[in-house]
Amino acid sequence: MPNPLPLAADESVLLVQLSDSHLFAEANGKLLGMETRDSLQRVIEQVLQEQPSIDLVLATGDLSQDGSAESYQAFLELVANIPAPARWFPGNHDEVPVMQEVCVGTSALEPIVDFPHWRLVLMDSTIAGAVPGHFPAEQLELLESALEGAGGRHVLVSFHHHPVPIGCAWMDPIGVRNAESLFAVLDRYPQVRALLWGHIHQEFDQLRNGVRLLASPSTCVQFAPGSEDFCVGNEAPGYRWLRLMRNGSVETGVSRVTGITFEVDYSVKGY
Repeated sequence: MPNPLPLAADESVLLVQLSDSHLFAEANGKLLGMETRDSLQRVIEQVLQEQPSIDLVLATGDLSQDGSAESYQAFLELVANIPAPARWFPGNHDEVPVMQEVCVGTSALEPIVDFPHWRLVLMDSTIAGAVPGHFPAEQLELLESALEGAGGRHVLVSFHHHPVPIGCAWMDPIGVRNAESLFAVLDRYPQVRALLWGHIHQEFDQLRNGVRLLASPSTCVQFAPGSEDFCVGNEAPGYRWLRLMRNGSVETGVSRVTGITFEVDYSVKGY
């Protein structure tokens, strides 16, 4: 198991979540009309202005839109501007072998991160070549083992796809297909304090059996909350910060950039 990462004197953990960046090999690549590399850069600039002491950057999938090595290299270089360790895991648009190749020699894809009072368990919810999510047996075994070995630490579990309905009729069918298997493990471990995911390009914050369920904006295009059919929202790109407290509580918020304008290109399908 990893050695715990060092913390500031107050022993809380400050995480910054960057999600669904959808980068392309081309620097000016656009998703639904927005230049995704530019929007990620602006979000990172805002992170640097607002968060002076970050313990970990967590990238929660769909880092790339086209699965190219160039897109992952661009992500690596942009996130390196934040003076903190970073961890990644894939979303449905990512190409895992390419991601692994770009991350050789780094700790970016390690699935367990320990701090003195918290353990983060990072899971792969993707199905190769498919949009919905699913946790295979080996991922559930990883989770069980990580929870058993957490000791006295509180636990945050993170992955890409949503495990509960979010109120968007078009998105609800493309979440985790076997969420009941996930919760069958989680419900046995009271030290689990929060679940954190991406994929839905919008804020989400609910409680389930006392566990915080959180999802976050994309660093590029947003999806309209509560929409029946695919619909781009008018909210700006952003990120989520999370402060994990020694007592197991979670303080969190979302920050969005200003000054980005673009015209939605609905000719693009399959976002």
